[in-house]
Amino acid sequence: MQNNPDLYDLAIIGGGINGCGIARDAAGRGLKVVLVEQGDLAQGTSSASTKLIHGGLRYLEHYEFRLVHEALSEREVLLKNAPHIIWPLRFILPHNAELRPQWMIRLGLFMYDHMGGRKLLPATKTLDLTRDIAGKPLAAGYTKGFEYSDCWVDDARLVVLNALDAKQRGATILTQTQCIGANRQAEHWDITLKAHDQTYKIHAKGLVNAAGPWVDQLLHQVAQLPTTQHNVRLVRGSHIVVPKLYDHDRAYIFQNGDGRIIFAIPYEQDFTLLGTTDRDHDSSLDQVTIAEDEVDYICKAASEYFKNPITRDQVVWTYSGVRPLYDDGASTAQEATRDYVLKVSDQNGNLPLLNIFGGKITTYRRLAEDALHKLTTYYPEMKSAWTHDAALAGGNFGVGEVSELIERLQQEYGFLNATWARSLIRRYGTRAWDMLADAKQLSDMGQVFGATLTEREVYFLRDREWANSSEAILWRRSKLGLHMTPKERDYFTNWFANH
Repeated sequence: MQNNPDLYDLAIIGGGINGCGIARDAAGRGLKVVLVEQGDLAQGTSSASTKLIHGGLRYLEHYEFRLVHEALSEREVLLKNAPHIIWPLRFILPHNAELRPQWMIRLGLFMYDHMGGRKLLPATKTLDLTRDIAGKPLAAGYTKGFEYSDCWVDDARLVVLNALDAKQRGATILTQTQCIGANRQAEHWDITLKAHDQTYKIHAKGLVNAAGPWVDQLLHQVAQLPTTQHNVRLVRGSHIVVPKLYDHDRAYIFQNGDGRIIFAIPYEQDFTLLGTTDRDHDSSLDQVTIAEDEVDYICKAASEYFKNPITRDQVVWTYSGVRPLYDDGASTAQEATRDYVLKVSDQNGNLPLLNIFGGKITTYRRLAEDALHKLTTYYPEMKSAWTHDAALAGGNFGVGEVSELIERLQQEYGFLNATWARSLIRRYGTRAWDMLADAKQLSDMGQVFGATLTEREVYFLRDREWANSSEAILWRRSKLGLHMTPKERDYFTNWFANH
């Protein structure tokens, strides 16, 4: 096989969290892997989540106990492997007697505390909201609440770090490359790719369809398999970002009268993230945006709980993503399962096609393990599972050492203030030293575009992390677009296009 550079053990279509997670795991097991992404890594659903590593408290009401158990057990695994981009977060659940009785909430939180082998994260406790600072921004009438643990994640960076690890273990990562054909031949898959108006072929012994919302499209139009079945239900989740609504560092989970919940989460130091919605998506996947009534829904739901109403004119940014949920026939979008389904088909015991339906960011690592387990018979020399205790790039330090790392970075690079040092550690962990390298003073960082974004960091993102557009840098790799003025963003977009 090594004599043919275009023949891979495994070709993976889709550069979201599932595709990159599988690529990393497979490369670490000794397979020759290529990953193909039509746009940027995490450009779709995987950068449009609610940014949580969580068990899914509300899934208990839908009796999805296996999913909740798996997700809860993954929280601390991921936290230990990526403490720079994942960190503990406490959630406040104000009790609303009109929606759920206290005994039901206490029972649910008891199960939540004990189902996943929690060791690092603190347990649930009851709060007197008339005395705790968490009650201060809430409307009158919310006197009792419950506080429990989950984790926050920079979702787009999680995807990139998996791709980076996969590359370091030998995988080929192709972005801005479209798969336009996939056909089984006698001994391998013929896969036709298109990049920069050029088409060419690669070959693989197995194919993974991790195309997310495009999973059915790849099956029907690209692989041209004789089926018209729709396997995924496309559900849009939208979020809004507003200036910071409160001063403490905890998040809120609010129950709505329609049975849904929304979160209010501290975001990027100066903002609050509010969301999400659950709505069937039946329009184009090329440009997924929030609908006007979704903005109204989120504002209204949050205003039921906050003392000061949330209004449309407070919104500084929105984002939306389409979740490719496995179509289990649920009557409403919010009831559709968040679990994943993996299906393998082959040709006379060879040339497998593995299709990924559904999934959530919290369980991506387990999904990758399960996917490769299903492929074991096709790759008998493949090594065993290994990612459980393997740090992602930049995450080779302890969960409790983040503050120490920030302080050391600031001491070694005196031109960084505390906020800047913190944001760099939160993006890169120990890789912050790779990015800053030999810089002695601010001028060594090159042009400053605003909000601490410098020329040196831009080139680092372009050359090391496949960031090939201003959007990728401002909104996915760094989130610094939120902190820049429209004029600064426009200038940077023009500058990047010319460089």
